[in-house]
Amino acid sequence: MPITKGAEKAHRQSERKRVFNVRRKGAMKDVTKEVTKAVAAGDVAKAKELLPKAYKAIDKAAKRGVIKDNTAARKKSRLSARIKKAG
Repeated sequence: MPITKGAEKAHRQSERKRVFNVRRKGAMKDVTKEVTKAVAAGDVAKAKELLPKAYKAIDKAAKRGVIKDNTAARKKSRLSARIKKAG
């Protein structure tokens, strides 16, 4: 538990930020899974349609510092590679 007032405030802030970070990461994972499922089902057209949405979610997560820039680039690259391989 935080002892000083400053530590208490920092703890409150980090809890608040954690909620946003978890939400952003969850949104990113959901869209990524949608694309992956579409590729697995053989629906390449739907996967290509969802790709910009996935890119947007990944880029936002990277911009906010939820994931690192190289991680974002790797995720985007692997998604597009999956789609290319399927169709």
